[in-house]
Amino acid sequence: MAKYSREQRDRAVDLYIKYERCAADVIRELGYPSKGVLLSWYADRLEEERTGVPSGRGERYRRYTDGQKRAAVDHYLEYGRRLSRTMRML
Repeated sequence: MAKYSREQRDRAVDLYIKYERCAADVIRELGYPSKGVLLSWYADRLEEERTGVPSGRGERYRRYTDGQKRAAVDHYLEYGRRLSRTMRML
């Protein structure tokens, strides 16, 4: 599944509104997204305008913090480059 930036989503929704909610015209011009995805983005935009709270869609969940990643790499490099040992220790 492709990920689109906030700017790309906003551009698609702006065109959708400009073209009187014709998804086919937007998809033809931009080459993305699918009709279902565009309608979902449009619904998100309406919800954002109604509530004033930006949608969290498209933001990635991070399993590990940057500090945890750095600690894992440092441990791996310091203690003999053994993945199994690094996984046990962390």
